[in-house]
Amino acid sequence: MKLSDQILIKDLPAASPDSDPMKQFEEWFNFAHSQNIYLPEAMTLATSTLDGSPSARIVLLKDVSPKGFVFFTNYLSRKGSELEMNPKAALVLHWAILERQIRIEGHVERISEHESEHYFHSRPRGSQIGAWASRQSTPLSDRSELEDRVTHFEQKYKGTKIDLPNHWGGYRVVPKKIEFWQGRESRLHERVVFTKISSGGWETQTLYP
Repeated sequence: MKLSDQILIKDLPAASPDSDPMKQFEEWFNFAHSQNIYLPEAMTLATSTLDGSPSARIVLLKDVSPKGFVFFTNYLSRKGSELEMNPKAALVLHWAILERQIRIEGHVERISEHESEHYFHSRPRGSQIGAWASRQSTPLSDRSELEDRVTHFEQKYKGTKIDLPNHWGGYRVVPKKIEFWQGRESRLHERVVFTKISSGGWETQTLYP
């Protein structure tokens, strides 16, 4: 894919006390979607244990609102277990073709069961079965074991609505810091960081590349 020659990448807005990083995120995210980038919602999620051992993986951003950024997972997975122990996380969205990156840091909370159920039943039926069949992040002795579990739950829910697993649902990263990075020539990149302050607003700073 080639970025259209008709599209000019704008400079980042200057740091300003009345700037809203969520509006800036929405503008960049919508623009990435408009460029037919494959999975523009893919983002790195970094978590850590209580002793600070980090781990990271790619997840998909499924909802964004002024409250934060939502993704879904098995609560018993490695990331789920780490988030239950240490409910802090970092996210990174990177669109190489646009030379843009967004970094997000914040605390993490579970979304409501109602919200998780609504999204769960919007997924393809096979993905719903998969959420039951997979013991995510635990050892698998043989692929046939997973296939047998898929068959089991297909039979269990044959012709009926699939229940939301109690071990599956959404997390929301509530941002405390959001950084926008725009690539520029000679590595003289633009960086603007927003930090949440006690009044509920945002403090902004421009950073050296």
